[in-house]
Amino acid sequence: MNHYITGSTIRELREKKKMTQAELAGRLDVSDKTISKWETSKGLPDISLIEPLAKVLGISVVELLTGDCISNSNISSNMLRSKLYVCPVCGNVIHTMGESVVSCCGITLPALEAETIDTGHTLVTEIVDDEYYITMEHEMTKTHFISFFAYVTSGRFELVKLYPEQSPEARFPKKGHGILYAYCNRHGLMKMKI
Repeated sequence: MNHYITGSTIRELREKKKMTQAELAGRLDVSDKTISKWETSKGLPDISLIEPLAKVLGISVVELLTGDCISNSNISSNMLRSKLYVCPVCGNVIHTMGESVVSCCGITLPALEAETIDTGHTLVTEIVDDEYYITMEHEMTKTHFISFFAYVTSGRFELVKLYPEQSPEARFPKKGHGILYAYCNRHGLMKMKI
């Protein structure tokens, strides 16, 4: 990350919590003069205080470092608004039910934009014993493979993680209509309504 905490961010967040400098100082086991120095940009919190400061202020470390507070105005989340993120360093697959700030391995990840499944990635969906049986004609080598399939309905999110040595197939319980996602490590996220 290329940001560090600013004094104005600390002051603004402290005031939103209706805390005095002395109250914040007490909760962090520092002096109120230290808080004053931070807020007037005459000093910065030590790295060891970043996580405790974020916790006391009721925000994430990413929000504290960027100064961008995220408010959750979606009180009834909808699974069909799901967002998927894949870390390019470790391969973690992260799912959220709406807009989020997601970070992994020190990188802020963009939400993946799904393209409609193209002719180069043929997906076959069959119904077998009240399940969708999904197969895809796709190579599964260490350099080019399908990393996961995900099936999303209005009330359910299911993901099957795949590895290069496996066949590109998955089974999902048939639970009405939804969106099927497939992620190719070279071509990105693809989707199809089922």
